[in-house]
Amino acid sequence: MKKQTTHRKPKISIDIEAQRCPWCGTDPLYVSYHDEVWGRPVKDDQELFAKLCLDGQQAGLSWITILRKQQHYEEAYDQFNPEIIAQYDQHKIEQLLQNSGIVRNRLKVESIIKNARGYLAIQSSNVSFSEFLWQFVDGRPIQNHWQSLDQAPTNTPQSDAMSKALKKAGFSFVGSTICYAFMQAVGMVNDHLVVCPQYQECHDLGKAFL
Repeated sequence: MKKQTTHRKPKISIDIEAQRCPWCGTDPLYVSYHDEVWGRPVKDDQELFAKLCLDGQQAGLSWITILRKQQHYEEAYDQFNPEIIAQYDQHKIEQLLQNSGIVRNRLKVESIIKNARGYLAIQSSNVSFSEFLWQFVDGRPIQNHWQSLDQAPTNTPQSDAMSKALKKAGFSFVGSTICYAFMQAVGMVNDHLVVCPQYQECHDLGKAFL
């Protein structure tokens, strides 16, 4: 008599598919920014300066609006070279206010010039802009572990301190909420959701950051 075999159903392993942070939606430009830029630690002084200025331009607007204008901003503001921008005069300001490729708000146009002068003032004290900014997270990215967007704050004690110090140095459009958005973007905090495909990569880059 043949031994009867019991056929067991194969185990089905359920993998929860990793999904991008939902804030970037499906716009190809926004998705590319999320996947390749947002949350990756930045150390370069001029890159940090450019990003901080652009974050200030989004006040009252959406980030995607500024992202779509980024190339126009780079062309209008001499690739965000602080030494050149700091020399802009009233004639240059009027030119910028006629530039349809950027946000034509006088306070925002003038803020980038103020920020350039603040940047140079910081550097004149023998501190790099990168060192100045990264001091607020003790020089290393903060690794968060958010499960949903509503867990992430809009400001923190670190962004409060950064905002205060930047304003003291002469910067404008650097409120605490803008500073926190900036910190997220340049990898000072890893605020990708833990299910996001970019979370681990930014985590590893943060751990290796010097």
